[in-house]
Amino acid sequence: MNILSCNNNAPNARYFSSINKIPDEIYKELQCLDNLYFNPKYLEALEKSNTQIQFFYIVLLDDDKKAIGFSTIQIIDFYLDSVQNEMQSIVEWVKCMGRKLKVLSSEKPFKILTCGNTFVTGEHGIFIHPNQNKKDVLQQFVKALLHFVNQNTSLKNDIDAFMIKDFIKESLVITDDLHNEGYYSFKVEPNMVLELDKDWVLFEDYLASMRTKFRVKAKKALKQSNALKVKDISESNIDSLLPEMTKLYKKVSSSASFNLGDFNLNTYKVLKENLGDNYILKGYWLENKLVGFLSGIVNQNSLDAHFVGIDYSLNRQYAVYQRMLYDYVSMAITKKLTTLNFGRTASEIKSSVGAVPQEMTIYLRHKKTIPNKILSLFLNKIKPTEFKQKYPFKDKTLIEK
Repeated sequence: MNILSCNNNAPNARYFSSINKIPDEIYKELQCLDNLYFNPKYLEALEKSNTQIQFFYIVLLDDDKKAIGFSTIQIIDFYLDSVQNEMQSIVEWVKCMGRKLKVLSSEKPFKILTCGNTFVTGEHGIFIHPNQNKKDVLQQFVKALLHFVNQNTSLKNDIDAFMIKDFIKESLVITDDLHNEGYYSFKVEPNMVLELDKDWVLFEDYLASMRTKFRVKAKKALKQSNALKVKDISESNIDSLLPEMTKLYKKVSSSASFNLGDFNLNTYKVLKENLGDNYILKGYWLENKLVGFLSGIVNQNSLDAHFVGIDYSLNRQYAVYQRMLYDYVSMAITKKLTTLNFGRTASEIKSSVGAVPQEMTIYLRHKKTIPNKILSLFLNKIKPTEFKQKYPFKDKTLIEK
C-alpha cells in the first residue's frame, strides 16, 4: 500500500515511502553514508525482504531546504500474547482494562509506529547533522511524525502507539524532552558491549588478558567446539542454506521473552549483495549438518552482532553459542575494530567474555490520552532482567606494578 500522497510534506519535512526514492543529494547534505544503518544499501535490504512491515522515511530540512536530519520509520504489528516471560500477568491486566475501556481489541494486533530499527539494538532510528541542535531537531521529528499520521486517514485510524528507540544513557539529557510530548520511557535489556584493548593484536592476546578461571573456561569451550567446521556463508551458497538457517533462527527467536517482529532471513542475501565484506555470515557444521550460524555488520569502528541460529540439542555438548561469542571477538580483533556490540539477551554469558551492559531506553506513547495512562502503568513495571555481571579480565594496573 502506498501511504504517501503528494500533499503530505510539511514545510520543513519530506516523506518517502521507499528508500530508493530519496535523492542522492540528501545523503550528501547529511553526510550519513559512513554509518551503514543510514546507508540506502543497508536499508534497501530490510525494506525489500521484510514486506510484513511498512517502511517510510522522514527528511528534515532547514530554512534553505538543506537536509539536517533523517529518520527511519517502521510500522509493525505487535501481539500482546507474544509476551512469554514474567510480564504475562501484567499483560493480562492491561488487556482486561483495555477491553473494558474499549481501547484494545482482541481481534487485531497492537499497531506500533516505530522510529528506530526493529531488528537492531542501538541509536539507529534518527540521524542528525553534526552542526545542528539535537534537542531542536528531535522536537521537529516528533512534530513531523504527528503531521504525517494526521494527514493519512488510514494511518490515523490504524496506528495505536508511537515508539522511539533505543537511546544510551548519555543521550537522555536530550531525549527526555519527549516526556513533554506525552511519551513514557522505560529501560529494556541492555546492549552488551566489549571495548577492545589496543594491546589485543591476536585472539591469543585476548585470552592472555583473562583471569585464569575465565581463560580455562574459554579454552574448554574452544576444545568442545573443535568438531565444528566454521565456513563463510556467501552469495553463492546462501540459497541452499536459507531453509535450514530459518529453522535454527526460529529456535532462538521463539525462546525470546518477546519480539517486536520476525526477521525474514532472505534479508541476508540482499545484505551480502549490497554490503559485501561489511556483512558477515558464518555457518557452523557438525559433519554435514548445519547446527548454527552467526551474522554481524562492520559499521565504522564497530562489529555489531546480529541474529544467530542454534541447534539447542547440540549446544551444550559442542559449546556452539560460546564458540560464536569467541569468534565474534576474534573477528573484531582481526579487523582492528574498537568496539564489539553483542546486543541484547543472554547478558550473563556475554559478560563472561568481557562485555559490560550499556543501558537502553525506549520511549512509547499511545495516541489516545486514557490508553496512554494505562500504558504508563504497564511500562512502569518493565525492568531489565537481572543478571550476575562477570569480570573476566585481569586488573591491568596490578600487572603493570
